[in-house]
Amino acid sequence: MPGAGGGRSVVAACCGPTRPGGSDVRATSLDPADGDAPATRSTGDGRPGLDVVAVPGGVFRMGTDDPRGYPDDGEGPVHEVELSAFSIGAHTVTNDQFASFVDATGHVTTAEEFGNSFVFAGLLPDDFPPTRAVAAAPWWREVLGADWRHPEGPHSDQADRGDHPVVHVSWLDAVAFTAWSGTRLPTEAEWEHAARGGLDGHHFPWGDEREPDGEHRMNVFQGSFPGDDTGDDGWVGTCPVGTFRPNGYGLHEVTGNVWEWCADWFSPDAYRHARRRSPTGPSSGQARVMRGGSYLCHDSYCWRYRVDSRSANTPDSTAGNIGFRVVAAD
Repeated sequence: MPGAGGGRSVVAACCGPTRPGGSDVRATSLDPADGDAPATRSTGDGRPGLDVVAVPGGVFRMGTDDPRGYPDDGEGPVHEVELSAFSIGAHTVTNDQFASFVDATGHVTTAEEFGNSFVFAGLLPDDFPPTRAVAAAPWWREVLGADWRHPEGPHSDQADRGDHPVVHVSWLDAVAFTAWSGTRLPTEAEWEHAARGGLDGHHFPWGDEREPDGEHRMNVFQGSFPGDDTGDDGWVGTCPVGTFRPNGYGLHEVTGNVWEWCADWFSPDAYRHARRRSPTGPSSGQARVMRGGSYLCHDSYCWRYRVDSRSANTPDSTAGNIGFRVVAAD
């Protein structure tokens, strides 16, 4: 199963499998820039229970030229971006918040429509029946009945995970949520500016050392990937939002935990052609940008749990490590 963006199999292995035959038509019909968002919307302030924090405007340096990175992902060149002030979620949308949306609208997610999604094999029971695996990344298993309500399949639920990030949501599902809640997805530039928390030129929201003084500051894969997650950071799989200390702007878990959808179409050349003022990415594409890494990132194969890394997947792809956070609408 090829990776998003034309054979980016390493990225697919890290960020979640791409659905075969992913359609851009549905994505285009829900693109906020087209003015054709779903009709269902919330009442009142439009953001029930969504905790947003203010991010100041200004100029920041976006991207990285670190040789340890992934040039094929288009992480560079480093370039200056100017943004206006905005407000963004302090954390990713949770299961409880997504449930409010579904209860109010009856939304059926992409994974529910397909009847399956992809689950990390290490989270499945030892006696789980054999299912199709991704050839380039056999730790990803297609699980019938896996969706946001059943993160590891029909045998699981989220009864004790209401404050965990909602997962198994496609870009399409995320956009539907924003249309209902009166919010929007962040642009890639907004996401990185907010994730940096006011620090310039570093890989993490706190600097360049992953675990300063031995302190775990994010939820990533610990141990030997893919067979042994020791959980030394306190978690195997997702952790509740707000578990780790916030960055300088008040955002939690911008690295690790779950990948986060952004509004932009993906291109490995995006930074070379981006405008300086409020860039919004390419005008079209096959995959949407994802940022931040997840609980499955491990430096032995996927050093993407950074504020300057980037990845992508088709708009209808879903997996157990992909979620989103929102920006308050202008």
